[in-house]
Amino acid sequence: MMTTFLSSDAACRVTSQEIIKILQTDAKLGLNENEILKRRKYYGLNDFEIDDDEPLWKKYLGQFKEPMILLLLASAFISLVMRQYDDAVSITIAIIIVVTVAFIQENRADKEIEALKRLVPPKCVCIREGKSQHIYARELVPGDLCILDIGDRIPADLRLTEANDVSIDESSFTGETKPSMKTVDSISFGSRQTSISDRKNTAFMGTHVLNGNAKGIVICTGENSEFGKVFQMMQQQEAPKTPLQKSMDALGKQLSFYSLSIIGFIVIVGWLQGRHLLEMFTIGVSLAVAAIPEGLPIVVTVTLALGVQRMAKREAIVKKLPIVETLGCVTVVCSDKTGTLTKNEMTVTNILTSDGDIAEVTGSGYDGEGDVLCGHERVTYDSHPLISKIVEVGAVCNNAEIVNSHLRGQPTEGALLAVAMKMNIPHIRQQYHREREWPFSHENKWMAVQCTPRYNPNETRLYVKGSIEQILKLSKRYLHQGAAAQLTEQKVREFMADSNQMGAKGLRVLAMATGTSLEDLTYVGMVGIIDPERPQVEQAIAQLKAGGVMVKMITGDAEKTAKAIASRLKIYNANDLSVSGEDLDHLNAADVRDIVSQASVFYRVSPKHKLTIVKALQSQGHIVSMTGDGVNDAVALKAADIGIAMGQTGTDVSKEAADMILVKDDFYTIM
Repeated sequence: MMTTFLSSDAACRVTSQEIIKILQTDAKLGLNENEILKRRKYYGLNDFEIDDDEPLWKKYLGQFKEPMILLLLASAFISLVMRQYDDAVSITIAIIIVVTVAFIQENRADKEIEALKRLVPPKCVCIREGKSQHIYARELVPGDLCILDIGDRIPADLRLTEANDVSIDESSFTGETKPSMKTVDSISFGSRQTSISDRKNTAFMGTHVLNGNAKGIVICTGENSEFGKVFQMMQQQEAPKTPLQKSMDALGKQLSFYSLSIIGFIVIVGWLQGRHLLEMFTIGVSLAVAAIPEGLPIVVTVTLALGVQRMAKREAIVKKLPIVETLGCVTVVCSDKTGTLTKNEMTVTNILTSDGDIAEVTGSGYDGEGDVLCGHERVTYDSHPLISKIVEVGAVCNNAEIVNSHLRGQPTEGALLAVAMKMNIPHIRQQYHREREWPFSHENKWMAVQCTPRYNPNETRLYVKGSIEQILKLSKRYLHQGAAAQLTEQKVREFMADSNQMGAKGLRVLAMATGTSLEDLTYVGMVGIIDPERPQVEQAIAQLKAGGVMVKMITGDAEKTAKAIASRLKIYNANDLSVSGEDLDHLNAADVRDIVSQASVFYRVSPKHKLTIVKALQSQGHIVSMTGDGVNDAVALKAADIGIAMGQTGTDVSKEAADMILVKDDFYTIM
């Protein structure tokens, strides 16, 4: 008997063996050809159903549905009947100009569904009948066994059955900069609904593998995947009309009403005076037509077109003319964090040695620009041995690569390599021969490498990095004034306090240790890593708030990180309210409206939550702007009065769903 789709929420709670049993598949051989054909017939293709595009002529005619355009058409027809040919021609020309300009602009929008398709990989590696095959991803069915490697984009929702040091970039889905480390173990959450970031044993369609390799059983395909749910939400969501469009529609209806009222009034007055009805009707119609401002749509269109050109000079692409006016009417700016307010590039900002010395690291990115400063003096490899040792451990105990300023590997490890570049030791890892590696795991929360210096093959060194708690547990000593000292409980508490202070600032803390074996480690210090904010973002937010515009951060990241970043950007202070997506799930519509207007930070939110927040603000009469760059932002971008996407780091989906694209990802452009 064919089973229905197994949601990722349900799949993450059971063992991989139970998944294999439920989906009636084989963990080594995969499915056979007959079973594949049956399942494809039952489940369909791993694809999205897309409505056929309307022909261009139909889209063009659709522009004539606007109330003002219909009123002008009626005026042109009446002028023609009354042989007022000059008026008929001028009104017709005005209609053609307005409709054509609007058609050209809007024909470039509404392609978000095609963008969603581009995120699904065309091919993947699958085991069928015991043989490894390269197949089109759209041919996958639930129960298929897929193989994942570094750089692969996930072709469907998979429940992992094997995972070897696997980390997956889910930032476009969850908003979390930190890669998701995967496991195969089942996860227990009781009756609580899990979020995507909770499902550590599941890989999701559209995300990609940063490190390691894995195998997984397909549990959901097409529109039943988590990615497909976003697709369905986008199909159901209609972009709202802009304030200008609403005003023009209202004006068109009012003019129609007044015109008919004038005609009726004049006809009645003439009839009461005993005049000929046709004569009075002609006079009434002439007055009504004369009252219609046929030049208004042209003036508005030209003005908006000039606004679009002005925004283009500031490197912002505007898809629809009325959006320019909407930008000036915004009362609330809702912004994603990762990749929008921040760069989505992990950067080391602080180094704290076991001696208590603090170094600040300037610059961001992976081009090596910036310095390591201790006491306002530039640190070199020889000037401060302990800081150099921390940087060396981070660079050697590392699997990432930076090639031509582009990172290959995990962002956290890229940040550690970037510090080595800033200290002019970019090739320090090449001075060692790696003999063994202990990969990072959820259980250990540390990574270690055993290596020998190329200049001294007889010496064995062990470099370890990981969570401060685990590194201190493994360490017996710490470096103090160049010598190893006993690591006492008092020193452990001091180092933990230092770590907590860094964490309170939103920094991710990584501790470093060195030694000759895992049973004989010496703690050397820690680094603080953060996803830095974009230039001028704080200034832009200050100007928005000074102008009476509310600014709210909406992110899938954790509460601590969200608050820390929001505090630095002056979006959040200690007295402000912060709300989780789970909190919103337990509120009724009225309470949601109240809390959404009060809160300034929303964390651990899903695409559905982002849509709820935008809709709640709109229901209170706010003109809402949404800025974002990920798949998880796309639905809210489309629902907002103006959706703004990042041009360089934004996903295709977010760019196509948005009304405006910031070419250089400069948040200040919207000011």
